[in-house]
Amino acid sequence: MAEQSIITFHDGHSIPQVGLGVWRTPDDIAAPTVRTAIAAGYRHVDTAAVYENEDGVGEGIRSSGVDRKDIFLTTKLWNNDQGYESTLKAFEKSLKRLGTDYVDLYLIHWPAPTRNRYVDSWKALIKLKKDGLARSIGVSNFYPEHIERLITETGVVPVINQIELHPDFQQKVAQEAHKKLNIVTQSWSPLGQGKLIDHPVIGAIAKKHGKTPAQVIIRWHMDSGLVVIPKSVTPSRIVENFEVFDFKLDGEDMGVIAKLDNTGARIGPDPKTATF
Repeated sequence: MAEQSIITFHDGHSIPQVGLGVWRTPDDIAAPTVRTAIAAGYRHVDTAAVYENEDGVGEGIRSSGVDRKDIFLTTKLWNNDQGYESTLKAFEKSLKRLGTDYVDLYLIHWPAPTRNRYVDSWKALIKLKKDGLARSIGVSNFYPEHIERLITETGVVPVINQIELHPDFQQKVAQEAHKKLNIVTQSWSPLGQGKLIDHPVIGAIAKKHGKTPAQVIIRWHMDSGLVVIPKSVTPSRIVENFEVFDFKLDGEDMGVIAKLDNTGARIGPDPKTATF
């Protein structure tokens, strides 16, 4: 089994650097997918209430044969449930669906600034952490100004911000802002939804290391100090995506990939203007 690499949060807890993403994975497929990933060595699973697969993820973990305490489990608060009391109720429902009495990481999924409830939601997350129900708390899709407001109004710094990030959308401004606050950056859609798999630059680096393009991209996230959650439901690809601990990219590789950055290459919604 591969030797896991981990990143330590400022609250003292640690997260495996490579995890399994289960976005849009139906409940009945989530359970066997999670089992496959855990058998391959994954110890980190990332889900969310809005994915509607917390039941399947929980079943996959329970049936994996690996103790719950050895799995790092993340779920997220959906926008409709933002607000102090509604966040606490939504979290309780997530725990019930997951079939666990705590999560390792709970995130506010989007700032949803037009709702203007993310500070009250954050206060609820702080309570969940104090109560031991969420070991660590963080955010997702937050701009630096959203994070600064949380800190200003509560004094509590998120441990992580999960944002869209891939080689052609590297979010360097956000990464620098996170570093100044000792916040870990986590990448969703780390393969750019497959757009870069056939890129000649990635292909050349893959050939150089005897690896696949996907493995090179995942390794780029790792060597950039990011937490990465590639999604797949195909057993062979789940295994392939985890076989990334036996090589590293060199300075030349990293420099070439840095040049792929395009600030206009966002795939998902802009958190500043998203209204869902």
